[in-house]
Amino acid sequence: MDDGDAAHPAGGLVGRSEESALLASFLERAARSGAALLLTGEPGVGRTALLDLAARAAAASGTRVLSSAGAEVEAEVPFAGLHQLLVPVLDEWAALSPLHRGALARSLGYQAGPPADRLVVSTAVLTLLRRVADGGPVLLVVDDLQWLDRVSVAVLGFVARRLSGARVGLLAAARTEDDGSLPPAGLPEHEVRPLDDGAAAELVGSRHPAMAERVRRRIVAAARGNPVALLELPDQLSGRQRAALEALPPVLPLGRRLRTRFAGRVADLPPATRRLLLLAALEGTGDLAVLGAASPGEDWLDVLAPAEEAGLVHVDADTQRVSLRHPLTGSAAVELATSGDRRRAHLALADVLADQPDRRAWHLAEAAVGSDGQAADLLDEAAHRALRRGDGGRAVAALLRAADLSPSGAARARRLSRAAYLGARVLGDLRSVPSLLLQARRADPDGGDALPAALAAAVHLFLGPGDADSAHAGLVRAIGSALRGPVGSGDLDEALSDLLDVCCAAGRADRWPPLESATARLGPRLGPVLAVARSTRGAPARTTAADLSRLDGVLAGIDAEADPARIVRIGAAALAVDRLEECRPALWRVVWDGREGGAAGSAVGALVLLSRDAFDAGRWGEARRTAEEAVERGEALDHRLPAATATGVLALLAAAEGDGATARALAARVSSWAGPRGLHGLEHAAARARALAALAAGDVEEAYRQGTAVGPPGLLPPHLPVALEVPLDLVEAAVRTGRRAEAAAHAAALRELEVVRLRPRPALLAAGCAALAAPDDRAAACFEEAMAVPGADRHPFEHARVRLAYGEHLRRVRATGAARLHLAASLEAFTRLGARPWAARAEHELRATGVSRSPAGRAAPVELTPQEHEISLLAASGLTNKQIGAQLYLSPRTVSAHLYRVFPKLGISSRAALRDALTRVPQEAGNREPA
Repeated sequence: MDDGDAAHPAGGLVGRSEESALLASFLERAARSGAALLLTGEPGVGRTALLDLAARAAAASGTRVLSSAGAEVEAEVPFAGLHQLLVPVLDEWAALSPLHRGALARSLGYQAGPPADRLVVSTAVLTLLRRVADGGPVLLVVDDLQWLDRVSVAVLGFVARRLSGARVGLLAAARTEDDGSLPPAGLPEHEVRPLDDGAAAELVGSRHPAMAERVRRRIVAAARGNPVALLELPDQLSGRQRAALEALPPVLPLGRRLRTRFAGRVADLPPATRRLLLLAALEGTGDLAVLGAASPGEDWLDVLAPAEEAGLVHVDADTQRVSLRHPLTGSAAVELATSGDRRRAHLALADVLADQPDRRAWHLAEAAVGSDGQAADLLDEAAHRALRRGDGGRAVAALLRAADLSPSGAARARRLSRAAYLGARVLGDLRSVPSLLLQARRADPDGGDALPAALAAAVHLFLGPGDADSAHAGLVRAIGSALRGPVGSGDLDEALSDLLDVCCAAGRADRWPPLESATARLGPRLGPVLAVARSTRGAPARTTAADLSRLDGVLAGIDAEADPARIVRIGAAALAVDRLEECRPALWRVVWDGREGGAAGSAVGALVLLSRDAFDAGRWGEARRTAEEAVERGEALDHRLPAATATGVLALLAAAEGDGATARALAARVSSWAGPRGLHGLEHAAARARALAALAAGDVEEAYRQGTAVGPPGLLPPHLPVALEVPLDLVEAAVRTGRRAEAAAHAAALRELEVVRLRPRPALLAAGCAALAAPDDRAAACFEEAMAVPGADRHPFEHARVRLAYGEHLRRVRATGAARLHLAASLEAFTRLGARPWAARAEHELRATGVSRSPAGRAAPVELTPQEHEISLLAASGLTNKQIGAQLYLSPRTVSAHLYRVFPKLGISSRAALRDALTRVPQEAGNREPA
């Protein structure tokens, strides 16, 4: 019998919507005019579950269900299958003719006599079923047809071909053998395929919701969509293994049903073949050169031949590789081997792989008996290399196994703590941290201030509960302890980077001295990323040309960087000075890895950075999607701090679009979470969103109050990134509420910063604020300066706001023609962005100059769908079809097809003309999410 347990707890079958629809259609046809269907598929794929689903649905609709199931012990008993199927309708036999009644009675063992002619028996069965169907539809359900006796199969095939108009359905299921053969039933077939990865993960998660993500991925990969394997493999793991608190074995153990399926066939192989199959399972890549070297003196082609003939392996002589037909065949080979066999195989492979230290370390670890310091050290080194390659899951697994092999003490505690930290920071696994740290304390009771333990505790407190004070205290204490001894670069660099994160989020000047003291003490020994981030993130308002030069050096290597946590740190340093564009490809790599179950924690951080950059660059559709995904993924991982940060981006976006109610609600959500936790950096971000929402609504007094919540006029707190974001809001609100002195003081403070002369956005804001605060006779020069800033238009919202203010100034001084030019340009930009209140304000000002209808209102000859508009905007920004597809979850071919339709609509023939052509499109299309 195939698995019948692939049901979701909520009802229905996971990943079987196509089959469920097929069965519903089949049952309707069968009840109306007769039909037959054979479900085929590999063992454990869920055929029985589908039969049960159909039988329940049929019975619920009033159909009479007759069932039978083949059994190997009865496969040679003639008519055994028919007997099981027809016993429930014995009382209907009396209505048959004597010929048919007698044939059935002798064939099914109810009457002695010579065997009946098979045609007579087949006709009798068909007649009987038609008679039963006179009282209502009938469904025959036959499972494991491959084990039904041949005579019963032949009779059912005869019946199935003559069901037309009979209101009888025959639904059967049969196992596909490894050679692809099926019993000769002659029925219409539908192959039940294994579940896709998404459905497989859902099925495992429904049964084991607390399972760690990386363990779930391993189960899904090994099961290859087989529901029995997906449900049975996790049960063979310990609770600690399912929670990723212990390393998984290199080959997953089998349960009873899987052992019956896979181990029996491996056990039938010759001993030499089993030994080579064991080596192949443990080696993992199928490299015949390695296998041959690990089993000298054997002709691997001859030795593997029985396994190849049995359909268990495939040998490719051209590539010199052997592949297992199913990963669980390897599990079976491992289970059938003795512990001595497995140890000898691992040692043989370790000897052969001396030039591959990572693989050698794992084989030595698996061959170890009890503690083994050498193997633990080798695995520790392998973990560092895995992290540099960007494989956080492999790094954590290596550290956990190294901890298992370490004698109780500082080395074991350090490895457990390191695994906890990487699991939380990179993989997003906060749940494992307390248990791993408890084990670390038991291993080394005197190591309370050890840096790895402090790192893990801090990231757990900071990313989850958001306890910045406790995280700060723990890191400062541990960093101080580390600085009193020999200073190492790795853990200390990470500890200082985490302390920088805490200080930024805390948004308080008194949090910075310990970090400044430690970094000053280390001086040139600081890692390059930390050194840059300390300047650009730690004091963005004081960024210098030397800082930007160091950032250039870091950004030059980001495309080759593989460590996801390091990529996010570089991105955060770049975002603080508007340089994230150069990090986008690397950050999207992190996001895709996280979506596929890899660096899930780092992916949330990457999404937050990308959402902020997209907002600043005017890609508001992308900003919304990435921020919403960051919130969703952050909350799923219990990474509440990055989720709250992304919520702040959504609040800012809603404010800019004029949705004040949503902006205030989201900002309130951020503040209510951040306030009690002392996360003033988040509170300031929420205040900025409220200030912008108030400006959009015309409540300038409230805008001023919220703007000054970040800092008083004339003061730009150096450690607050938002201090370089809020000046335009604060100065505009100050001017419009009659506080010109305060506006001038803030504009002057902004002008004094060196970064204003180095980056377009601060330069634009400084000139724009100076223009707003200046008397009418000096304002025009400042506005012209703002408009002339190279690259300022890469920040379209703020650029349009300055341009709108310039147009308003020109209208007041009666330079009507010039005013129209700037007002029309700002209207176009606001409309394209979807900044409705600002567009309405520009439209009002434009009408005041005597223009009755805006250019944007006149030019609307075409209309694009929301998705066409989104794709066109991205293409106009210079992205390739592949890059667009990656952002919108579309294939490059689909992107190309959309652009193929867009070009004729816009009357253009090349991508180069997109930017100008899009200004003529009704902008409502760009303000809706793609369909």
